[in-house]
Amino acid sequence: MGNRGGMAVAQATVAELREFAAGAGCADVDGDADLGGGWSAVYYPDQPDGAAAALARRTGAPVLTVAYLDSDVGFVEGATFAGGRWNALLNRDTAEDYEIPVDRFPVEAALAGALDWAAAGGLTADPEAVRAVLTGSEVFAEDLAERLLGALGIAPAAPVEEGAQKRARRLSHPPGLSGPP
Repeated sequence: MGNRGGMAVAQATVAELREFAAGAGCADVDGDADLGGGWSAVYYPDQPDGAAAALARRTGAPVLTVAYLDSDVGFVEGATFAGGRWNALLNRDTAEDYEIPVDRFPVEAALAGALDWAAAGGLTADPEAVRAVLTGSEVFAEDLAERLLGALGIAPAAPVEEGAQKRARRLSHPPGLSGPP
């Protein structure tokens, strides 16, 4: 397996989220974004299990995390301060290639959890767009994560140009090769 990494999105300032993420075990935050509307994102190379719940307790607000496996699969965890939690899998077809048991991530349960999560955050989600992301496929799981944020009512986490540059670097420096990522 190659690159792993993650992102966390929460109702917090960038500075607050960076601090909370470090305190929740998301070490070495290496990027961030102000998503507008009081929402921020941080990016890190490794995500501990249960990061969303730990961050929700620290921020007092809904948190969504995505842990990536080789940019091929995304493991989504949503949590609210009140204790609501949901999980989803991005790029289900690719996950099957990794022999990840997709039946452990039922789409209907994820959809219901995502809609409740969005409502707890004061967001207006598009149920059909959320479903399309949860059942959709993309070359990069990060693209599905950006679409999920949009479907939940949050602006995409990275400008298109920046995302395209990251993808170009990944393609030109696949895991295992030397050189900058």
